[in-house]
Amino acid sequence: MDVNERIKAVLAEYPIVLFMKGTPEFPMCGFSSRAAQALKEANATFHAVNVLADPEIRAALPHYANWPTFPQLFIQGELIGGCDIVEDLKASGELARMAHDVAGESHA
Repeated sequence: MDVNERIKAVLAEYPIVLFMKGTPEFPMCGFSSRAAQALKEANATFHAVNVLADPEIRAALPHYANWPTFPQLFIQGELIGGCDIVEDLKASGELARMAHDVAGESHA
């Protein structure tokens, strides 16, 4: 399975995916930490992928998503954006709504 297929498989398996440096419990950069924290505060259930532990995904994802930096948040396989966008969505209440909508769909 090539790296793009691996990325697609993760996105297909989990409704909300955060590609980040480190883990939510032990983030390895401030932006990844802030994005994971925003998701937690929005009560979002998400899957985190540590790009530092997977150099192939770290190298390929910016091309796959056409987004140059980490973290990268995907919901339902669609790129939402990076740290600033995630924090803006949380501040507006939109992130909690999106997470709630996804949770509702997966339990239907």
